[in-house]
Amino acid sequence: MNRVLFNFAEAAVAASWQPINDAVMGGVSVSSLRFDPAGHAVFEGSVSFERNGGFASVRCLPQAFAIERAAGLQIEALGDGKAYKLNLRTDDGFDGVNYQARFRPAAGVWKSCRLALADFLPTWRGRPVPDAPPLALSRLRQIGLMIADRQAGPFRLAVRSICAIPAALP
Repeated sequence: MNRVLFNFAEAAVAASWQPINDAVMGGVSVSSLRFDPAGHAVFEGSVSFERNGGFASVRCLPQAFAIERAAGLQIEALGDGKAYKLNLRTDDGFDGVNYQARFRPAAGVWKSCRLALADFLPTWRGRPVPDAPPLALSRLRQIGLMIADRQAGPFRLAVRSICAIPAALP
């Protein structure tokens, strides 16, 4: 059975996520994660290329997830036709290595997107980090959502949950 890391059916869960947009490097993109009374969160905003921008993201506050055995993560989402990234960090820092997996949920339909551990590639500020250590979910501290990859304009991703997928027993 999947272990629920975030269930966005309650407003307090979405309220603990913070935007981190391209304003950190001079851009003007905007985003937020807000609670929708229908029982899910909505990651929304607008990506702009002005002033060398091009990404929008949100991230949870650092915490100990204590995932010992997992094959990957699953996000239940309703998309808008755009591609998104699920970001994972194994430290409490603001900047550093970020493990990213790309997913594109169907537009207008709730879909469970399964992301294997191998799908999460180490990056730093969007660039590959080939010598980064392998992702260890046992050290997971932060989870985030991002839109980038030259996708300008408004976006909207509804999210019901993020879960750890259990690893098969030997």
